[in-house]
Amino acid sequence: MNIEALLAAMTPEVYSRLRQAVETGKWPDGTPLTAEQHESCMQAVLLYQSKIEKSTEHMTINEQGEIVHKSKRDFQKSVQQDSSSDNEIARFRQDDI
Repeated sequence: MNIEALLAAMTPEVYSRLRQAVETGKWPDGTPLTAEQHESCMQAVLLYQSKIEKSTEHMTINEQGEIVHKSKRDFQKSVQQDSSSDNEIARFRQDDI
C-alpha cells in the first residue's frame, strides 16, 4: 500500500485508535501489540501527524518527517488561540481556596 492510499483510508477514528495502541502498547481489546505491530502503528501515527493533522502539541512531526519543537511562547499562543471562552467552565486564581 502506498502512502497516499494509506492516508486516504485512515480516518480520525483509526488514527485515534492507533495512537492509543502505540501509547499503551495494547489494542483496545487489551491484547498486547507485538514489536512489529508497535513499529508499524508508530509509523502510521507519525505519517498521519505529519501529513493530515495540524497539531497544536508541543512536539510534532512536520511534512518532511522532522521533529518540530515549539518554543514555550509559540505553544502558549497556539493553545490560547484554540481555546475559547465558550468552552470555559471555571477560572480560579492561585490564591483562591
